[in-house]
Amino acid sequence: MLEIELAGPGSRIAAAVCDGAILVAIFILLFIGSSALPSNPGAQSRWSTLVAVLVSLVVFLLIWGYFLLFEAFNDGRTPGKRLMGIRVVMDTGHRLTFTAAAVRNLVRVADAQPLFTYLLGLGLVLFHSQNKRLGDIVAGTIVVRDRPGDLQLAGMPDAASEREPIETGLPELSDAEFRLLDQFLERVDGLEGSLRRRFTAELATRFAPRFPRRDPDPDTFLVRLHSAEFDKRRGRLATRPGQGVGRTSIAAERFVMRKRGGWEAFRALAGEAERAGLKRLGAAAIPGFAAQYREVAADLARARTYGVDPRVIEYLERVVSAGHNALYGRHTSDRVQIGRLLLREIPAAVVAGRAYVLAAFLMFALPAVTGYLLIRERPAIAEEVLPGEMIARARAGGEHRAKGIGYAQAPSMYLPIVASHIITNNVQVAFFAFAFGSTAGLGTLVLLVMNGLFFGAVMGLFANYALAGWLLTFVVGHGVLELTAIFIAGGAGFRIAGAIIAPGDRTRRDALVLEGRLAARMVAAAVVLLAIAGTIEGLLSASDAPSVYKYFASAASAVFLFLYLRNGAIHQSMS
Repeated sequence: MLEIELAGPGSRIAAAVCDGAILVAIFILLFIGSSALPSNPGAQSRWSTLVAVLVSLVVFLLIWGYFLLFEAFNDGRTPGKRLMGIRVVMDTGHRLTFTAAAVRNLVRVADAQPLFTYLLGLGLVLFHSQNKRLGDIVAGTIVVRDRPGDLQLAGMPDAASEREPIETGLPELSDAEFRLLDQFLERVDGLEGSLRRRFTAELATRFAPRFPRRDPDPDTFLVRLHSAEFDKRRGRLATRPGQGVGRTSIAAERFVMRKRGGWEAFRALAGEAERAGLKRLGAAAIPGFAAQYREVAADLARARTYGVDPRVIEYLERVVSAGHNALYGRHTSDRVQIGRLLLREIPAAVVAGRAYVLAAFLMFALPAVTGYLLIRERPAIAEEVLPGEMIARARAGGEHRAKGIGYAQAPSMYLPIVASHIITNNVQVAFFAFAFGSTAGLGTLVLLVMNGLFFGAVMGLFANYALAGWLLTFVVGHGVLELTAIFIAGGAGFRIAGAIIAPGDRTRRDALVLEGRLAARMVAAAVVLLAIAGTIEGLLSASDAPSVYKYFASAASAVFLFLYLRNGAIHQSMS
């Protein structure tokens, strides 16, 4: 059985602090760089606009993509995790998939509650049997210790060491003394000059009385002594009990000495195959690699039987894990068919989850109707429930309409900024709707209900001023795609909630992982629709273009949505 060492709360918090510091430093540099740009109108205005758009997008990508992209494309390691020697893997020990990384990091906003203090996520890590936060539970991932630099064993012989060695006599050091010498030579290069010289002299003095014919240089003496003991412990005579140690202990030492060269050779090969895929090894080498994997896995079982050093057991577990991932896991070299994913699999996930999408629509629409009727019947309530800026816009709407000014009309220079801001804001709302599904759907429900009430109340407010048509002229161009995307994201959140509340015949853990993958595709569909809707809203709805163009965009987006989902339905029926 392969055992994996879980990362503890301390290392995970330290990694998060390191990553947070990196993000803060980047944000500060962005702020300083953008502030240094000239703000005077004229020739610099277009450049300033472009920079503002780019900064907005970079900030959004850093907030939502920093952890996702590093973990998905860097073997489950962010810079902070690499520094702390930990990584994210699947529950099975396989490498982290992109979908799992996306689910894990989108749910991060739920782990960050209450009020982004991360108390919920930290509490789960402290008390969960596998140190999991919500994101790990939904994605089916764990955080494990992983120090690649510690994988090599000291004094590694070459491949020829598998042959039976020439007899060189009995070992002259006890097991404890040899382990001390072996560990010292493994770590001596990392010591400072004065500290290294002191430890070397003390260890050489300890062994010197038994070796009168020795090299006068302490460093050379210890290296030669280690080499000589190494050869003796690989010989047949090393199995004879003696010097206060039992046959099992000596057999374990001999086993490790004879096998370590092969283990290290397989470790290097497995690491390359895990990163780049088995194809990199070549078709002719794959059967041999599989045979080596079985041999090393068998060596792991033997090592446990012999009772070898726990560090060797840990080393072998990581080597076997790398070989297992290379043979049975997904590899970064596997190519994802983006066209198939976007045009078939993502809309198919939406169609498959249409019941959840319908539930999200109702949780938005019913409060929207309620808010509209409430404001229409009792106009004075608007002063208490709606922002003052919204009420001021409604009061000034008649005058703006008479002048031919749209609801949110902006100068053409700023339309790209408006578009980027709208896209990033709406995508974040979709992410929140999905992530809060991990609260058994309560957070998703509250988000949909509150947004529905606000939308209906705003429509009622403008209707009271006879400006409903004026407002709809702004909404109609992008509204079809934008609202549908919110319903899809809410449906993804309810899908997660369904796995928690009613997992059916599956275990709750399995249901969460399986439904989480489908829900992630639904969120991807919402992001696609929101990107299109935000572009329309920022460049067309907020412009002074004639109303007919906006209504045409609405009709075109409805046709696009129908064809997109229909394509997904066809794919679902064929699969």
